[in-house]
Amino acid sequence: AKVWMKHGALSYRECMIDDATPPWVTFTFPKMVKAKPEDTVWYSYVEYSSKTHRNQVNKKVMAEMEKAHGEDKDAMKKMPFDMKRMALAGFKVVVSD
Repeated sequence: AKVWMKHGALSYRECMIDDATPPWVTFTFPKMVKAKPEDTVWYSYVEYSSKTHRNQVNKKVMAEMEKAHGEDKDAMKKMPFDMKRMALAGFKVVVSD
């Protein structure tokens, strides 16, 4: 969070699931991501003012990450989650308060 905020993100959130089976839902988030019983599902997001802003911030963040990890080819393997099960996307706000 500190790195994204330092480079201009508007907000940064990492959310851990705490209600995996709400009674009004038949298709749950854990089913959607094919979580195993021992898995904990997380949903994270970063807020930007625009797609251009997102690209500018992420470019700076990635440069800082590369600098910090240098030649460490196993840096991604040391992450506290399975990088192969991570998904990334950009979203446009359609409804807001």
